Amino acid sequence: MAYRKAQLKTKEAPRGRSRATGFVPPVTISNRQLLLGGSDNNFRQVIYLFVKVLGRLMTCREAFGRRIDLTGSQFAVLMGVAYGQGTTGVTLKELSRQVHLASTHVTTEVGRLTTMGLLEKRSGQDDRRNVLVSLTADGVEMVKRVAPMVRRINDLLFSEISASELLAAQATFSRISTNSEAALAEIKRFEQEGTF
Repeated sequence: MAYRKAQLKTKEAPRGRSRATGFVPPVTISNRQLLLGGSDNNFRQVIYLFVKVLGRLMTCREAFGRRIDLTGSQFAVLMGVAYGQGTTGVTLKELSRQVHLASTHVTTEVGRLTTMGLLEKRSGQDDRRNVLVSLTADGVEMVKRVAPMVRRINDLLFSEISASELLAAQATFSRISTNSEAALAEIKRFEQEGTF
């Protein structure tokens, strides 16, 4: 009886469809400049690398925040204020542009950091509608406290990278950032309409 059951099991149809051997997937980009020998393999490897690096950079940002009992986003906003405030403070709009976070997110985090006593807000002298943000004395101490760690990690991350390489990376990511607005709009359209 046990032998018969074993025979039946071997004759059962496989759960999934059979393997598609010899399948050649379509290319994932049509820009011929980014295809090497007609293949998109290198392009896809670059994308995977971008995602890996982004994940590690976010891990570093979170670690910087933990060092001073903040989230990664709060750390970014605090540092953005530190380097953008000058002598009069930085506007929320300018701060959002500097740290590349949505203005609503920056406004929320500024509110939280103000409640913590690390930032202070005041109205602009030229335009009372403008809110200027600057560090408090405690905020200054927080930046000083985390700076050695940030410097050490950045030294490791960007070891053997030249200024020209960094500028080239900046140009590339700036272009992708700009292009991403159209890409995200297209994703939204695709999901709403269900067609392409």
